[in-house]
Order: sequence, then structure tokens, then C-alpha cells
Amino acid sequence: MAARKLDKRKLFMLLALALLAAGVVLAVSFIEKSGIAPRTLAPYIAKRTSGHNPAIVGAGTFVATQLTSFDRGDSLPAPTLRLNLGAQPGGVATRPAPGAREIMVGSADEARQALGDAHAGDIITFLPGRYRFTGKGVPARGTGRADAPILVRALAPGSVTLELETVEGILVTGPWWRFENLTIEGVGGDDNYCEHAFHVVGRAFHFAALNNTITNFNAHFKINGDNGHFPDGGLIESNTLSNTRGRRTANPVTPIDLVAASGWMVRHNIISDFIKEQGDQVSYGGFFKGAGKQNIFESNLVWCEHKLQGRPGQRVGLSLGGGGTGKPYCRDQRCIAEQERGELRANLIVACSDVGIYLNSAAASVVNDNTLIDTSGIDVRFASTSANVDGNLVDGGIRTRNGALLREGDNRTSFVSYAYLGMHPQRGLLRDPLAADFTWQGTPPARNVDRMTRRTGVRLCGPASSLNAYGAFDDFAACRVSATTASSSAAN
Repeated sequence: MAARKLDKRKLFMLLALALLAAGVVLAVSFIEKSGIAPRTLAPYIAKRTSGHNPAIVGAGTFVATQLTSFDRGDSLPAPTLRLNLGAQPGGVATRPAPGAREIMVGSADEARQALGDAHAGDIITFLPGRYRFTGKGVPARGTGRADAPILVRALAPGSVTLELETVEGILVTGPWWRFENLTIEGVGGDDNYCEHAFHVVGRAFHFAALNNTITNFNAHFKINGDNGHFPDGGLIESNTLSNTRGRRTANPVTPIDLVAASGWMVRHNIISDFIKEQGDQVSYGGFFKGAGKQNIFESNLVWCEHKLQGRPGQRVGLSLGGGGTGKPYCRDQRCIAEQERGELRANLIVACSDVGIYLNSAAASVVNDNTLIDTSGIDVRFASTSANVDGNLVDGGIRTRNGALLREGDNRTSFVSYAYLGMHPQRGLLRDPLAADFTWQGTPPARNVDRMTRRTGVRLCGPASSLNAYGAFDDFAACRVSATTASSSAAN
């Protein structure tokens, strides 16, 4: 009888273990299929358990905190970013057109008049100082040319600060305008009325902004069409875009907000700290949407939560399609696809509370050679989306939803379920990524040449090498400003 009882106990234990194992397998299978990362589940649990009795609220808070900790690790001081990206202290200097007229301005009124009256080839140079603009935005409506753009500049970065207490700062409606080496600050007290540093509209094609430092706006660059005209062919290069606090608004918060324009290049910028505190609390580092074509994010650093960490809401790194566009604002009045033939290549995207890359109704997209660290991965969504995704290093997964077509090449990814155990194998390939040390731990894993679809040849910093490394860079040392350069810049 004792032997039979022992056998029954063993059988019961085996059955219990089998049920437990089956439950674990089902849970892991569900997590991998759904792609729900702990950082996504945590706020849902906290929200669902709020408003109940203290025990339930406490339990929900504890579970949410633990899930976030497993996924994102401990909070760290904001790392210093001394990189060959974003605005540089050496500045840029566009060569003037032959016979160009230079206009020196020393006050906000002089600047407003000079920009309002500018003609092709004019150079508007701010004298060193601070300039405060109030009331209406500053119109830039003159017509430049390819061989004679209208140039607005500071001679030395950091010498000129434009303080904008306006809904939109500089309203660009004419073609071939170029802005260089400026520091621009939003100083409006109400974030609902401090929207844009630059609003690029309608016929403002071939706009360019280089080496500017822009802080405290909802959308540092807002680009959109007007009356059937679209500001195509723009360039946003080597700018530093950030906010010093969360934006107290329900309006869109997206430093680069492009709707319906085509042929833009956005490269070598640093974009950080775009926190939307009200409304749906969803914000983006940058998006292209509204049925434009052939827009490119290339070699940018997007650090979603750099100095502003641990805030409620969802931050997405970069997106083709964003959250969608109302049909009247679409280039084709239909938005069958939000974007067509858009590309994201060699971008480094870090510390986002949501996905690092989001494709929403983005046809014929290319997502190659990006590095995503401390995000919930890449999300490819809706039947109108098709994407080639190759060569990416993703601290998380790549998932498709709602009928999207994904052609996946050779990417280095992690199982989503690993994050529930605090495991991050892609982070482990790098020395200390959350402290901005992206040095490889030893020799980087080489890509599988048989699975490559194509190499862009583009790197975050420096030339491509023979390493065939996954992600945005072969050697992150090429992105760092040397100690000699840093001390020379400080001395100047």
C-alpha cells in the first residue's frame, strides 16, 4: 500500500511539473508571438490596477516596477555625449555666391526685416548676442536659387542665441533657404503656444539647416504642404535637438515632424528628450508621413530618454508613418501609404520606452544597419507596409502586425522573452551601452554574407570597414571627439 501511495505521489508531482512546463512553454510562445515587451506590459498593469484597494495597487506597482527593471535595467546618470554627431563647435561655413550681399543684423527688428526682404544670394549674419522674438513668427519668404541660396547664419556656433516666444519661430515659405550655426531656444511659458523653431511650408523646397542647437519646442522642425505645394528636397544635418523638460501639452511632440514632403535627408543629428506629458503621451524622435516618398533617416543618434528618464508615456525612436495622417493633409489626399520607399540606415537609437523603429503603412521601406539598444525593437505594421530589414543589431525583437510584409535578411536580435528574465545578449556585445560606451566587447560578431540582402555602405561615423559588423557602426571610436579636439574647442 505504501508503494502505491508513493507511486501516486510521484505521478502527481510529475503531472504538476508537466503542467508547469506546458504553462511556461505556452507563456513563452505567447510572448514571442505577441512581441509584448516588459516595458510595454508594465504601464498597462499599473494602469489596470490603479484605483483599486491599496493591496491591489501596491501589487500592481511592484509588478510593473520589476518588469521595467528586468527590461531596462537600473536608472543611470545621463551620460555625456562628446561625439562627432549633432552640432559641432567648429561650425560650418557655406561659401557665398559670387557677388553676394551680406547683411549684418544686431537686433530682433533688424533680423525680422532682413529675413522678410531677403533675395537670392543674400547672406544674413547675426552679430554675437541674444535676440528675443515675440508675437508672430519671423517670415522667410524670399526666393533663393540653387546657385544663390539665402543664407542665415552665426559666424561661430554659440555666439548667437535666438529666443523665440512665438507659436512658430521662423516661417519658411520660399525656396533655397539655409540656416547655419544658430542656437535657438523656445522660451514661451505655455507649451501649447511654443510649437516650432522652423515651420517649412509649401514652396519652401530645398530648405537646409546645418549645425544648429535647438531646444524646448514641441516640433523643432515642422514640415508640411500648402495649397498643393510641398517643400521637397530638404536637408537637416548635424543639428542637436533636445528639450530640458517634458512638454506640457497634448499637441504632437516630435522634433522632426514631416508631413507630405518628399526627398528629405535627415542625417548626423542628435535627437533627445522628447517627452509628451499630456494627451496620449506618445511622442517620436522623428517621423515621415502623409504620403511622401524617398525620405531618409541616416546616421542619427536618437536617445529618447537621455536627461529626462523614467517619465510616464511612450517614446518611439524613428518612424515611417508615425501615428497616421488625416486624408486632407496627405499629399495624394488618400494616404494609401503613409510613406513610400523611405529608408532608415545606420542610426543609433537608445533608451526608448516603446519601439526604436516603427513602420506604419510604409510601402517599399528599407531598414538597414541600425543599432537599437534599450528599446522594444522594430515594429512593422499594416498590410500597406512592406519592408526589407537587414543588418540591424536589435536589443529586442522584430515583429509584424496586421498583415505587414517583412523581408528579413541577416539581423542580430533577441527573444522578447529574454527581457522578462533580465537577459540582454545584444547589450552584452557592447562594453557599457547605457553609459554611452558602445565599444565592442572583443571582436564583433560578423554578419552572415549568404543572408545579406545588400550593404548600404553607410556607417554612423567613419568609413565602412571590412568587419561586416551588425548595426550602425564598425568601431564606435570613430564617433568620439578626441581629447585633443575637445580641449582645443574648450579653449576657443
